[in-house]
Amino acid sequence: MSRNFSDMGTKREHVKVTSEQKPGFLERLSETSGGMLIGLATFAFAFYLLFTNEGRALKTACSLDEGLSVVVPLDNIQNILRENDRKLVHLSGALKTSKPLYDPSYGLSIRAVKLKRHVEMYQWVEHEDSKEYEENGEVKKETRYSYNTEWKSELVNSRNFDREIGHKNPSAMAVESFTAVAPDVQVGAYFLSRDLVEKIDNFKQMSLARLEDPHADVIRSGDYFFHSENPRHPEVGDLRVSFFYAGLSADVPHVGPVDMVSIVARQQGDRLASYQTKSGDVLQILYPGELSAEEMFQKEHAGNSMKTWGLRGAGWLAMFVGISLMTRIFYTLVDWFPVVRDLVNIGLKAFAFCLATSLSLLTISAGWLFYRPLWAVLIGLLAAVPIVIARSRVPPKKQE
Repeated sequence: MSRNFSDMGTKREHVKVTSEQKPGFLERLSETSGGMLIGLATFAFAFYLLFTNEGRALKTACSLDEGLSVVVPLDNIQNILRENDRKLVHLSGALKTSKPLYDPSYGLSIRAVKLKRHVEMYQWVEHEDSKEYEENGEVKKETRYSYNTEWKSELVNSRNFDREIGHKNPSAMAVESFTAVAPDVQVGAYFLSRDLVEKIDNFKQMSLARLEDPHADVIRSGDYFFHSENPRHPEVGDLRVSFFYAGLSADVPHVGPVDMVSIVARQQGDRLASYQTKSGDVLQILYPGELSAEEMFQKEHAGNSMKTWGLRGAGWLAMFVGISLMTRIFYTLVDWFPVVRDLVNIGLKAFAFCLATSLSLLTISAGWLFYRPLWAVLIGLLAAVPIVIARSRVPPKKQE
């Protein structure tokens, strides 16, 4: 029996106001000193992140180039050629598993690499929105707490709520989430390593339309099983269960055809395992679909480039925050004078921006020094640009 329900969430809220004396000059100075220590640690971490990121990126790029130069394409994946043993190989084919995956509690099975049971509980969730303002020489903080009932896959501890009375959640779920993984996964005659199987994670939700209610206390609605007396109006503690699969290993009616994958890995007998490059990285690549070796390595290069630029951005941001915290004391010294305070704040932000940019570029160039010296020198020269621009905006002293 299939029924469609839409749950209506419940919302409650209250406001809490706390106040404290406005901190004096010495207290603010003490807080700023503590911030300087945090800024120094952040500043040092930024150098480490930027420098090691360049070495990692270059090592990965060299390993990928090395892998592409030695990879052996396999034309027939049903026969294992011993002369390719311990070599880096490329193959594409359909996934295959020895037996279906089951969830006997709900009476379903599927031929796939992974089957995931996803359990959610209807629970109270606390949200807070705070704002601070000054009134009668005091700093007041107004916090608005709101409570909604929502479907959550993780337990929400209501003991941490500002007001638990009337918003109490259960301490455990009667049904737990889990993921079943096929013990043996093959492509042609080759068995995949556990690390390769981990890369098969393109989960899709299972349709439950052709299944019956597994128990008297479980109601199916759409693609969910509800543990609830009235899924239209769920109560706190009710459960809903959905299922997801990844890597179809057979043509399943009403679901889809078998999934194809492309792999680059080391052949070790009848198994596909990790390949150690001379550059120092480990190659073990899997993508869904049928891709050539060149396409797979292009994707890996693109992923490496994206990761490199992401870590560069994170390193620059950490350096900017570190410099800002270390120079915050100058703002504290003049925060009694509104106009001067605003000008100093703008100047400190500009200083932190220019210095973080220059030092980030210098650190990146140092990371490249042993691998590509010419690029390192060019980036080092580029590091001077923000400082030159900043100096050019300073008016020259008047001649006496």
